[in-house]
Amino acid sequence: MMRTTLRIRPVAALLVLLFSILLSLPAAAQLLSSSAGAPLPVDEAFDLSVVQREDGSRLLSWDVAEGYYLYRDKLTAKTEDGTQIPLETRPGIEMDDPTFGSVEVYFDAAEAVLPPAGGPVTLTWQGCQDGGICYPPVTRTLAAIPGAEATPAAAQAEGGVVLAEDTGLVESLRSKGGTWLVLAGFLGFGLLLAFTPCVFPMFPILAGILSGQGSDLTARRGAALSGVYVLAMASAFGLLGVAAAWSGQNLQMVLQSPMAIYVVAAIFVALALSMFGLYELQLPEAWTRRLTSAGSGRGGTFGGAAMLGFTSALIMGPCVTAPLAGALLYIAGTGDILLGAGALFALGLGQGIPLLIAGTLGARVLPRAGGWMDGVKRVFGFVFLGMAIWLVGRLLGGPVILALWAALLIAAGVFAGALDLLPAEAGPARRGVKTAGVLSMLAGALMAVGAALGGDDPLRPLAMLQGGRGAAAETAAVSFETVTGPDTLDAALSAKADTPALVYVTADWCVTCRVIERNVWPDPGVQAALSGMNVIAADVSDFDDNAQRMLDQLGAVGPPTMVFLDRSKREQAGTRIVGDTSPGAVRASAEAVR
Repeated sequence: MMRTTLRIRPVAALLVLLFSILLSLPAAAQLLSSSAGAPLPVDEAFDLSVVQREDGSRLLSWDVAEGYYLYRDKLTAKTEDGTQIPLETRPGIEMDDPTFGSVEVYFDAAEAVLPPAGGPVTLTWQGCQDGGICYPPVTRTLAAIPGAEATPAAAQAEGGVVLAEDTGLVESLRSKGGTWLVLAGFLGFGLLLAFTPCVFPMFPILAGILSGQGSDLTARRGAALSGVYVLAMASAFGLLGVAAAWSGQNLQMVLQSPMAIYVVAAIFVALALSMFGLYELQLPEAWTRRLTSAGSGRGGTFGGAAMLGFTSALIMGPCVTAPLAGALLYIAGTGDILLGAGALFALGLGQGIPLLIAGTLGARVLPRAGGWMDGVKRVFGFVFLGMAIWLVGRLLGGPVILALWAALLIAAGVFAGALDLLPAEAGPARRGVKTAGVLSMLAGALMAVGAALGGDDPLRPLAMLQGGRGAAAETAAVSFETVTGPDTLDAALSAKADTPALVYVTADWCVTCRVIERNVWPDPGVQAALSGMNVIAADVSDFDDNAQRMLDQLGAVGPPTMVFLDRSKREQAGTRIVGDTSPGAVRASAEAVR
């Protein structure tokens, strides 16, 4: 019996496959069309019903058709004049929406409670067909309920503060590109912060870790050690984000407290004295054994790198308090633990990118151990002392800080050999160091004279001789009316009803506020922009319930925050300033509300 074997050529098989795919396309299109279905009219997709309650509030219910969903953050209510009325809504289902990124949505049904309002209310909502189209925002007007009292938000329009709809940095990034854009944005912020004076002391700390490897240091090991260091530093920032999201308020109160600044300055002084050889900073022997055993290869030290990286973030916290506090304010407002941790972890990674590069190249750029290390350690010591003076200067300022800078520069000149006699055979390098030492002593002498005259600016130590003013005179350049609660704030705003206003949230423990008071308010352009405005300082130094209610009234989480109001006491969008700022930014916001 003959057996017939059927052989299909590869080309024929490919043609059969393509023909099958072409035949299946219409069926697949029909299947997709039937699954999404033709879009329903918007009122059928989201059927709204309103039930009035005895207390004057109204229960809003949407019957969401199958295969459709409503956005939680698109449910809004406003009075006739545009004042936002808060709606009480339940948590939705988180999903990664192709239009708005990571959002909360409602399937099947949605409910919201509308507080009592004294006039007509405009409702707005928006939804999409799952796998289909997205509807434009839908607006409906609810008639006023006779005898109903206005909500606090509606009452604001009759004489109080009307805040602008500003989602803030985190929510703005999230709405444009979802969680990934938030993480990428904070990574970029961290990279920018990496080039500030605050992060520079981390380089000698990492260099100390790498130089301890001696001849065993390779590019791979340098990358591993610096990677552990950076990851530990970023993890510390991430834990700070978790704490901010959990607490929901005022972690910057701890970061900006004078005690935190003085403690970190003392740590820098301790590090500096160690660099000068007064003592050797060393962990207990039991800790050292455990840390070295945690590493791999010759020398271990991965555990030590992790510990130094983690503590470095704590050291940098008060140093970069302006951008860090601003990020914490936004993260605390979201209450999102994962987003808070991820955003600040990305911030720490961004700050560590140059450190990672330096650590990877360390095997090539770091000279081997030798007598030169003593000179390098002294340079690092003066860097640490400079950081300590810079930090304390955020609190004290004035001639005292100028005198400290003078002493530091004079001491640096002495250590550089400015007073030593050079032998005739001294090379160019040694002569260059001596020249730098002489210039350092001269600069220190000028600062010492400036401090004696009452100067306070290290860049212009002799400004007093040119008719300049001291810090004490400049601080009083802008005269604020201080309020401590919502009642006194309302009274201060009502006293000048037809005048644009600036409400400046500040506190005694706010270090960034001290910097603003020295660098922003004395600026002539700022004084001119604020002239004729009602300038009010909302003082939350004694952080009690009264202060919290005032922050809630202003839509702020903590200091420093500046709220600019026009003549009708409305905040203009894009004028609010949170964290450290510049005179130019204040001038621009002030001009926008005039």
